[in-house]
Order: sequence, then structure tokens, then C-alpha cells
Amino acid sequence: MKAVILSAGQGKRLLPLTENQPKCTIPIHGRSILEWQVDELIMLGIHPIHVVVGFGAATVEQVLDHHRSRDAIHTVYNPFYALADNLISCWTARNEMTEDFILLNGDTMFETAILKRVLQAPPAPITLVTDEKPQYDADDMKVIVRGTQLVRIGKTLPLEKVNGESIGMIRFQDKGSQIFCSTMERRIRQPESLKQWYLSLIDELAPQGHVSTVSIQGLTWAEIDNPEDLHYAETRFKPFIP
Repeated sequence: MKAVILSAGQGKRLLPLTENQPKCTIPIHGRSILEWQVDELIMLGIHPIHVVVGFGAATVEQVLDHHRSRDAIHTVYNPFYALADNLISCWTARNEMTEDFILLNGDTMFETAILKRVLQAPPAPITLVTDEKPQYDADDMKVIVRGTQLVRIGKTLPLEKVNGESIGMIRFQDKGSQIFCSTMERRIRQPESLKQWYLSLIDELAPQGHVSTVSIQGLTWAEIDNPEDLHYAETRFKPFIP
């Protein structure tokens, strides 16, 4: 299994920290967010790793050039990073989605146990990683799950039906990568695709029965969008410093 990490964005909600460097290169206890991700993937034998870059691409590549597993890491440049949302980042990496792979948001940190649970989850074409909490805000990528099957995913779902959130990690197996990529190729022909998230494809595929879920409730992860998230990650991941 290999991995694709979407790290083309700037992370404007973290300005001025991200004025001259992309969000994925912000350090957490001496390692960039991207290095935390890569280290976990490599440790569990997931490689090669394809990192989609855009804003500050040279900075990201400089970080990766110094990584001890540099030969297992490759970059894919998204020239549309300033104009489009992350569906286009996925599309630029479509040639790397021909086998089983893990798709990761570039701002998601996670402990080793999460990745292990994902790898050990029952076989399914597409497996979305979810968590639960008492209440959800407007920025959460919310999900409706029935049993282990995904029903819907989106930020504007009715709260009375929501029973989890996506953490920004998906496993694709067997025909899952083909299903995802063929759906993406159709969507990319629509003008509105420039401003869409790749998870809108997962929402489209869910009613067709292709998308299962695995819960990592109780395990440690963090999505880093703003200064409060950054402080949370620094606190939660201090026990995981190697």
C-alpha cells in the first residue's frame, strides 16, 4: 500500500505563520506536520508516499530532501492550488492512485494506533476514517453512518442526523481506487469542480454502497486549521515525541 498526501494549500487561517511557508511545514515539537505524517506511514511500511505540493512547493521539497526516507517520497505539483480546492489536488495525483493507497489531508496528525486500525479494518473498496464527539461545529466534516456504512458526508448535514466526523484519512482497496478515479474524471469536466472538495465524491459514492467506515474513537488525532488547533496539537502530541 502507498500513500497520497494533499499538501498544496497555504493555510491562510494560520497567518502570519504561513505567510512564507505552507501549513504542512509548520513545526510541532521539532518536526513539521508533514514529517509527523511521513514518519508514521514509513514506520508501518506504507510507501511510496506521493505529496501534492503547491504553495511554497520549494519549501516542502526542501523539508523532504532532508528526510531519512527521501527515496520513498515523491512530490506532485498542483499548478492550480491558488485557484481551486482540494478536488483538483486529488486530480493532479490521479496517476498515483492505480493501486491500494491511503489518502491523507496534509493537516491531519494522528497517532500510530490510528493507522494500524485503518490497515486492519475489514476489506472494503473505500474506507473512511471517522471519530465521534458530543457536538459538531460548522467547520467539521460531518458524517451520517448506519452500522459501518457511510450514508452522507458534508459540512452542512442536519445535526440531528450526524453521528460522527471525518478525520481526513481514507483507505482505498481493490476496485476502490478505480471507482474513485473514474468518478473524479467525470466530475472534473464540470466548471464547479474547481471549488469542490474531494469528499464530495465520497458523498456521491456513499449511496452506491462503496464506502465503509472505521471509527478511531478514543485515539489521538488533530486537524490543524487555526492557532487554537495548533495549540491543541502541540498539547495532545507531546506524549508521542520520539
